[in-house]
Amino acid sequence: MKLVILGGKESGTGAALLGQKLGYDVFLSDKGVIEKTYKEELNKAGIPFEEGQHTAERIYGADLVVKSPGIPDTVPLVAELRNRGTEVISEIEFAGRHTEARMICITGSNGKTTTTLLTHHILKQAGLDVGLAGNVGASLAAQVAVKAHPVYVVELSSFQLDGMFRFQADIAVITNITPDHLDRYDHKFGNYVDSKFRILQNMNDKGLFIYGWDCQVVRERVEEACLQPQVAAFTYTENRPGEGENYAGMEGDMVVVRLNAREFRINKNEISIKGRHNVYNAMAAILACMQMGIGFEAIAEGLRSFPQVEHRLETVAVIDGVTYINDSKATNVDSAWYALDSMTTPVVWIAGGTDKGNDYSVLFDLVKAKVKVLICMGADNRKLIDNFSAICPVVDTHSLEETLAAARNYAVSGDTVLLSPCCASFDLFRNYEDRGDLFKEKVRQLAK
Repeated sequence: MKLVILGGKESGTGAALLGQKLGYDVFLSDKGVIEKTYKEELNKAGIPFEEGQHTAERIYGADLVVKSPGIPDTVPLVAELRNRGTEVISEIEFAGRHTEARMICITGSNGKTTTTLLTHHILKQAGLDVGLAGNVGASLAAQVAVKAHPVYVVELSSFQLDGMFRFQADIAVITNITPDHLDRYDHKFGNYVDSKFRILQNMNDKGLFIYGWDCQVVRERVEEACLQPQVAAFTYTENRPGEGENYAGMEGDMVVVRLNAREFRINKNEISIKGRHNVYNAMAAILACMQMGIGFEAIAEGLRSFPQVEHRLETVAVIDGVTYINDSKATNVDSAWYALDSMTTPVVWIAGGTDKGNDYSVLFDLVKAKVKVLICMGADNRKLIDNFSAICPVVDTHSLEETLAAARNYAVSGDTVLLSPCCASFDLFRNYEDRGDLFKEKVRQLAK
């Protein structure tokens, strides 16, 4: 049976390794340049591949195609494969067909990475043999092929969910849904919401669905749906959501979580990561871990010992009394809102990049209250300048060096320099990790 992999990064290489183990005739094709690490893996395994092109006749001969989530369904090659009746799936779907492991799957526009890492941390600290996969960790397919685990915590993007059909989550989490990646969804928010809710497909009454009740879009969709799994909502309010007994909420500073007649409590100040958004993330993780049967003391200890997440409100350094924070993963308005909301000192805010159709108006009140100056860092900052110049001073810069020079000029002791870009990174950087890594490198140089 011929298996073609489109895309030669983490997910594609992992799918190729699993395909080879299962006895497929595997061929990998990447229109770009394959990174050295992945080439070495493919060569070591003896898996044939090409880069810099897609050889159509070889690809069209496939019985099954595993497509990288970064390749849109609208690409002519993919459209033609489907027209020919060739099954095109994601790496997660492919891996899921070849493992009986329990799957804790987490999606959302914001908070999914932290929730995924926190859930994995608690389970691992509690002694479970648990893998980390999807948008974080190693390829799920590669782990199934080489180092299988009985449990996986999987962060899922909408792009990965679009390629999943028979995959079944045992525990599914939707943190929230706000407009993002609409260029991939015909600029229709409803299509993006539909994509996120694919995480629930194939779930049965033995599963648990956890969702953010404070997100109106998610709440309304849940209220309209006829759901098979058990449901638990989490909220920052002191009102218990819905009629069910399963929920997470607040009682003063106490996080209170109930599931199947068990109640867990912890003071929010004991949780290692701070801010309202991280209380949401903790609630979702607690519910997932309770469903997995983890003891309360192990959950509490995991919440206390969880380290900072890289590129998400990550403190880089304090220089001359100014705190520099890397929040490069904030690639949309909602993420930046949570970052600004958590700030307790005057903010020199660095934003900018590739705009994804952002509506910045939801930030106006926070910016007015907390931001002393906005430094725009992008190839074209016109939209940011137009939106915020009437609210706070705005500086137009077009490189990281220029941006940090401006930040040094405006920030004084007691201020926070916050990189929370609101936008994708592709105008000046390879990706948000590259942007965050370079920011940290340059900030640390300032400290010398």
